[in-house]
Amino acid sequence: MQTLSVALGERSYPIHVGAGLLDRADLIAPFLVQRKVAVVTNPTVAALYLDRVTGVLAREGVEVVRIVVPEGEEHKDWRTLNGIFDALLEQRCARDTTLIALGGGVIGDLAGFAAATYQRGVPFVQIPTTLLAQVDSSVGGKTAINHPLGKNMIGAFHQPRVVVADMRTLETLSERELRSGLAEVIKHGLIRDAAFFGWIEAHLDRLLARDPEALEHAVVRSIAIKAEIVGQDEREGGLRALLNFGHTFGHAIETGLGYGAWLHGEAVAAGMVMAVDLSRQLGYLSEADSTRIRSLFERAGLPTAVRGISPARLQQLMRLDKKTKGGRVHFVLLERLGMALLRADVPTGAIDHTLSRLAA
Repeated sequence: MQTLSVALGERSYPIHVGAGLLDRADLIAPFLVQRKVAVVTNPTVAALYLDRVTGVLAREGVEVVRIVVPEGEEHKDWRTLNGIFDALLEQRCARDTTLIALGGGVIGDLAGFAAATYQRGVPFVQIPTTLLAQVDSSVGGKTAINHPLGKNMIGAFHQPRVVVADMRTLETLSERELRSGLAEVIKHGLIRDAAFFGWIEAHLDRLLARDPEALEHAVVRSIAIKAEIVGQDEREGGLRALLNFGHTFGHAIETGLGYGAWLHGEAVAAGMVMAVDLSRQLGYLSEADSTRIRSLFERAGLPTAVRGISPARLQQLMRLDKKTKGGRVHFVLLERLGMALLRADVPTGAIDHTLSRLAA
């Protein structure tokens, strides 16, 4: 097991990464205010891991309330959130009941937002079971639900008490989910660590083959990059916005195609290719680096363009991006491999050119 930390003073918390951690109640028990928890999950994850997690906690004398919500991004909404609240109230869960998110990014966002708002805030633990959740969404305290007009538009910052990432849960991931998670792994290399990006290029076949050593290195390095950034800028006042590389385009793709049509990592992959194209146009990236980046996404089996949504519709949706200020969309671009920057003065013509090439 390897343990990392998000440094937020009194609200700092550990992130444990290793094999077989679902059986380690001792990693969670110290963070429980009382011996009652509510585990939020979906039917697929419940069938695989809910009995196991419940049994481990029960042996420590912990009462477990099971909350199974519908699966998929299309259910990350008010109705599902209210279903979580109904279950918490029906089971008389108090302010000292800890919510545990057992699942991927959708479950983490839903359970986290429920924890942030139920009785004005209750403790929260993340047990991410997908690659995307382990390397990205379980770390940093962003929680949210979607609105029909925009992804993650209603939410709160609410940090977990602990994150427990069991690498063996990746063995049961679908191929599509694995590739989706790799998009966020690649993102961390692009924005912060060119050497890590090179490592991903060299070891992509091992990652796709689920080599345990390669996957654990990818997860640990990704978490270290994100934890460092979050520790410096918890609420996205500046530096943390760089973690949204590809997301301005990607979130617009998800909203425009309909939630659930593409996985989050798929949309962000296409969004990153668009951001790379924009970076090349503005003179930051060379043609060779742009081609190199696109090639890696293609090798990973991820989308590099989108069909079914017009450039005009994408631009309309991008104006709802949370980085928009004073009517201007702030784009995360690559100054070079391993270094990102934020720009609010991207010429409209450059955006039009990128979308005309990569969206239709």
